[in-house]
Amino acid sequence: MPRRYRIAIGGFMLESNGHAPVSTREEFAASVHLEGDALLADLASANPRSPTTLTGFTAEMGRIADWQPVPLVMAAVGASGPVDQPFFDEVVERMRQLLRAAGPVDAVFLSQHGAATATVDVDPDGTVFRAVREIVGADVPVVATLDLHANVSPAMVELADILVAYRENPHTDMPDRGADCARHLKAMLGGMKPHAAFVKLPFIPPSTSQNTKSGPYADVIAYGQKQVGNGVIDVSVSSGFSLGDTPKNGMSVIVTATDKKQAAVVARDVAAYAWSQRQRFITHLTSLERCTEMALACSRDPGKPSLLFADVADNPGGGGRGNTSFILAAFHKAGVAGCAIGPVFDPPLAAEAYKLGVGATFNARFNRDETTTFSDPFMAEGKVVALSDGLFVGRRGMAAGRTLDMGPAALVQVGGIQVVVMTHRHQALDPMFFETFGVDITKLRCLVVKSRGHFRAGFDIFFPDDRIIEVDVPGLTTPVLQNVPWRQVPRPIYPLDPDMTWAP
Repeated sequence: MPRRYRIAIGGFMLESNGHAPVSTREEFAASVHLEGDALLADLASANPRSPTTLTGFTAEMGRIADWQPVPLVMAAVGASGPVDQPFFDEVVERMRQLLRAAGPVDAVFLSQHGAATATVDVDPDGTVFRAVREIVGADVPVVATLDLHANVSPAMVELADILVAYRENPHTDMPDRGADCARHLKAMLGGMKPHAAFVKLPFIPPSTSQNTKSGPYADVIAYGQKQVGNGVIDVSVSSGFSLGDTPKNGMSVIVTATDKKQAAVVARDVAAYAWSQRQRFITHLTSLERCTEMALACSRDPGKPSLLFADVADNPGGGGRGNTSFILAAFHKAGVAGCAIGPVFDPPLAAEAYKLGVGATFNARFNRDETTTFSDPFMAEGKVVALSDGLFVGRRGMAAGRTLDMGPAALVQVGGIQVVVMTHRHQALDPMFFETFGVDITKLRCLVVKSRGHFRAGFDIFFPDDRIIEVDVPGLTTPVLQNVPWRQVPRPIYPLDPDMTWAP
């Protein structure tokens, strides 16, 4: 009879913005921090909190093999700053404890992001892989998913057998990449021996030029996928998280093949193609003044098509605080109406609105306790329109079917603008961030989302690409890389050093 495989599962997912506040234990507790039986129970629920890479892996593994999941720790949070070192150390030590206690396992699957840093450790993802490898040894397969924005280190490639990065941005293919890992693990358990080749490019693509529906990154991904087959198991091209500000910054090409020389040849070829496309990775933003004019015109003329304005420089999905007031203040001053903005991260304001109740009018003070750069205060007369406990199940894009939690949240009317204010920081992945409060997106004249690009998979039914405007305002996630106060990125690197030359 075929044997039943025991496969350890878990992971650590954080995208660290080198200029954002430290990511804390409390942030993870409000997002995903599960272990042991609690992790298994979450995965078995109708709407898990766990990353869909993990749900995709477990579903496919159940389809293709007789297996027993051995739960470790799954800790995941939206993008933030470097993780607090003592908390990260505790997560890794708990992984070690659970893996040792489980006894021998046949394989390990880890759902990683790949762009984490800690307040001390510059390569937490490598540290997780090392901790696992030291326990299971060199012969037990270790396979992991990575975010498309992973800042990959040599240690990550050396310590894992196969790394599989997402290929879609927005990341709607996360379950598929988890399923890929299940199939790769099954093949390894059947005797397949993979070899990985790794090329790091001195290239930081701006975040707004990394969509994969069309454009340069779509072409690079497609070029890599054409090489898959005939011994090539996987080609992963991680653009890297531009704002990590880490020695690991830069686009990465990882090729896994059954032949070592073939992997190296393909990796160099794909890297050379990506480098040849670098000048196409440019960003086009629209000034706040022009965006205000456009929003005001929509307010005044119902015959104009509604518009979506993306606050790309204050994207919580990239470590932004989700609370800058530049667009809100400008639109409010100009008298823009029929507009909704959100979700805005402001726990004190959300708590005040919750306490006052629906219908209350008050002096809405945004960012009253914030000290983070760009989180400027804004005050205006406000009215509490609706309240929510913040829990909902996403219905579109990356959030579809997942349970999300804004914490106590409120819809506050400020002039002609409705602002979603929340307690737990999220980016605008899904229409439910607004619909939870009864907002009919089809009746808005304009919508402002705190997101860089993942909103596109959630709001595409309302706003086609030609009605989406990316706003040029300051923020911790600005795609204007020349404005970033870099400290640790390796130099020279393109486009910061535009005249540099390089070959793989």
